[in-house]
Amino acid sequence: MFRPVSGRIRRLLVNIFLSLLIGGMVGLLEVVFAKGIIYATAIRLKYYHWLFLLLPLVAYLFTRVFQRYGKEATQGMGLIFDVAIEDKVHIPKRLIPFMMIGTWCTHLFGGSAGREGVAVQIGTAVSYQFGHLLPSLKLHRIFLLTGIAAGFGGLFGTPIAATFFALELVVVSHLPYEALLTSFIAAYTANQVAILFGIAKQGFLLTYPITLTHPLFWKLVLLGLIFGMTGFLFSQLLAFCHRYTERHFPNPVTRIAVVSCVMAVVILLCHDGRYAGTGSNLITAAMTEGEIYPYDWILKLIITAICVGAGFIGGEVTPLFAIGASMGAWLAPFFHLPLPFVASLGYCAVFASGTNTLLAPIMIGGELFGYDYLPYYFLVAMVSFIANANRSIYSKQRVATI
Repeated sequence: MFRPVSGRIRRLLVNIFLSLLIGGMVGLLEVVFAKGIIYATAIRLKYYHWLFLLLPLVAYLFTRVFQRYGKEATQGMGLIFDVAIEDKVHIPKRLIPFMMIGTWCTHLFGGSAGREGVAVQIGTAVSYQFGHLLPSLKLHRIFLLTGIAAGFGGLFGTPIAATFFALELVVVSHLPYEALLTSFIAAYTANQVAILFGIAKQGFLLTYPITLTHPLFWKLVLLGLIFGMTGFLFSQLLAFCHRYTERHFPNPVTRIAVVSCVMAVVILLCHDGRYAGTGSNLITAAMTEGEIYPYDWILKLIITAICVGAGFIGGEVTPLFAIGASMGAWLAPFFHLPLPFVASLGYCAVFASGTNTLLAPIMIGGELFGYDYLPYYFLVAMVSFIANANRSIYSKQRVATI
């Protein structure tokens, strides 16, 4: 009678221990990864005129080596979805150094891309190894989601949002709650390790007194629709850029070389590299009422879609944050609302629409900007999530049916 109970307790303890271990290891890797991006960005800002000229050469050389030696790692986020859904392929350890170096090169030499895609892949590469060390526990998928949470939480400093992002990412409208505890423990552990080594989240605590009135309700609904269509536009343009460049330049090495030649000139001419990198500069400007141009969001959207669609290593989520925040800052005066408040709404809602997730964007709003505004993030993210018509930047994401 007591054996099943003792077995569950033993399994729970094993899960907790492995979650701590995964979170710690991923957190350390995230520290190295994040510090590399920080240094690469600082060098680019100082020597951007010279580094932009080297973008085509570096992109060509890295992609050539990556295609030759990367094997399964060249599939990027698609590999994570394949393993999570079908478990027919494996995640090679070589994915970690290739993705880290590739992202550093992207940010050092001026490409426009994010970083979360690599962080998630680092997390899953680590957790995948544990899942196959203990096959008797049948925890492969749970470990994979745990790794996603650890990667996201360690990089962005938002363990609650990271937990729900891991649960929502693979299959929309289906939450695998069996991975809830392990995902949160790993995300929180990775976050604490990152904080210990000086990796801080980019949060902006808002202090505006906002009351949900009837007029404000409809303003938020309209903003949600606008942000939802923006995320939809980004996901569709990203897919189009991928198909178009792949069709005209089937060879990945040739593709990245040609596109990087064009993008180096475009990014340099657009305010001396304002739209290079993750877009954190736009987020800071939007949240601190700095200089935001009306066209910032659309240029960041287009340039990122072309770069990522052509094969630059990085991610799309941080650019989504930047697109939403800069768009919100531009829209704020038209709605007669505080600029940082609308920027934070855009930050969360475009993320919700672009990734086709709901709970993670709501919680990231609370963790970064203050839980007092959670009802507003819920409303805007919900409308944005519905407005995107189940489209996502992740082409292999599935939608569960009732």
